[in-house]
Amino acid sequence: MKIAILSRNPRLYSTRRLVEAAEQRGHEAIILDHLRCDLVIEQGDPHILYKGERLTDIDAVIPRIGASVTFYGTAVVRQFEMMKVKSAVDSQAIVRSRDKLRSLQILGRAGLGMPKTAFTNYSKETSELVKEVGGAPLVIKLLEGTQGLGVVLAETRKAAESVIEAFHNLKARIIVQEFISEAGGADIRAFVVNGEVVGAMKRQGKEGEFRSNLHRGGKAELIKLSRQEKAAALLAAKSLGLGVAGVDMLQSKRGPLILEVNSSPGLEGIEKATQKDIAGKIIEYVEGLAVKRPKKKVKE
Repeated sequence: MKIAILSRNPRLYSTRRLVEAAEQRGHEAIILDHLRCDLVIEQGDPHILYKGERLTDIDAVIPRIGASVTFYGTAVVRQFEMMKVKSAVDSQAIVRSRDKLRSLQILGRAGLGMPKTAFTNYSKETSELVKEVGGAPLVIKLLEGTQGLGVVLAETRKAAESVIEAFHNLKARIIVQEFISEAGGADIRAFVVNGEVVGAMKRQGKEGEFRSNLHRGGKAELIKLSRQEKAAALLAAKSLGLGVAGVDMLQSKRGPLILEVNSSPGLEGIEKATQKDIAGKIIEYVEGLAVKRPKKKVKE
């Protein structure tokens, strides 16, 4: 098989591991910068030019699309899908997961537990918004934030109202979310591939930090999920249509609460915490997706 990994940085751990895992299983792996792909939309012959050359004979793609380039990145994945190339993650599923508000609505509709969340179109009724999520302390998140950026913990009602009003004055889209104190600054990342939890880790924020992201200095350790946590992770990935997903959740008194579902979860933290070949699991999944292409007849 010829597998294309859509990544802007070939030196990233996740990209390197996917190439390594593909080659170990006897496949050819190429890295494509999705922002350098030119899309040609033509009746009966949609195709992609990469550095001026037409891409051919790609059997499958593994998207590693950054949040800041979701629009163009998903357009590239969609073009591959039009070319009958299988993708480890569907373009529409990436779009769903990247829209935090939409994804929370989908997860809520599926009956999954999550911190109580409120969204408003720049309402001036900030005090009512604070009350709706249980009062202070509470968490305020930018809808476009990633890796813990754009996340604020407001410890008092007055502070919460001031931060909400400041974001609204900047015309920034935010959600206001219940703070789960019993989580103790830790969360769980469950890594799902093809309807199976292939690894899980508990991430603990550094002292004085309520965000547990590894990019913010958090530490990760292996964890065995409860039956309820495993079921929640699988349902979350399935609800968003993700074949590969990192499901982040909090442990609470009322059971697991879904925070976010990541469609391009990093491999470094989970592989080091679990000592498992997660990249290999993704390649194995892609093998099952890909359909062997019929060879084109050569014209005489």
